[in-house]
Amino acid sequence: MTEPPIQPNLTPQFCFSTVALRDFLRISRGAIDDSITQNLNALVTPAQSGFDPTSTSVRIPRNPSQPIDPRACRAFKDKVLFPSWQARSDVLTYCAYVATSPDPDDPEVALRAVETEKNRERVVNERLDPYSGRYFPREARTESLANLLRQERSVESIVRSRTWGLVRERCGDSFQDAEEALNKWRGERENRGT
Repeated sequence: MTEPPIQPNLTPQFCFSTVALRDFLRISRGAIDDSITQNLNALVTPAQSGFDPTSTSVRIPRNPSQPIDPRACRAFKDKVLFPSWQARSDVLTYCAYVATSPDPDDPEVALRAVETEKNRERVVNERLDPYSGRYFPREARTESLANLLRQERSVESIVRSRTWGLVRERCGDSFQDAEEALNKWRGERENRGT
């Protein structure tokens, strides 16, 4: 069974390192969600009753919706799928907190202050130069992080929806929504005290 990627140590530096943040999300999605068909196929045990030599005389296409043992599905969801989703949720939630908190360590705060001051001293004559009135201040790194997180949350929603559709199809799960299933798993985990 596929193992979910290890959740990184959550620090503001991790969040502001957009390469590290995106890499974690990409690797986690690639290991679990992007290869969900292969992960689900790995749960099927085609030779449960032993090998039948006559089965090789005629090629019969495998039914892609071959039923999977409900216990194997449950184990996959509980040990791989939901923990992976939870780890990504934890990272996105923590980084959203970082993006909305004051950032006293922002290395570009002085540079933005200088640019703003220069803009105030600038002479604007839009009659001579219609573009002279434009000023686009540098974005604070918390704003950049917030924009990135909005994009990643949208991607996460799409990825989970697609993955859950395949899991529902192959495992016959009763939950219509991925978030509903994840919330139930969270509740069960809290009740067990893990």
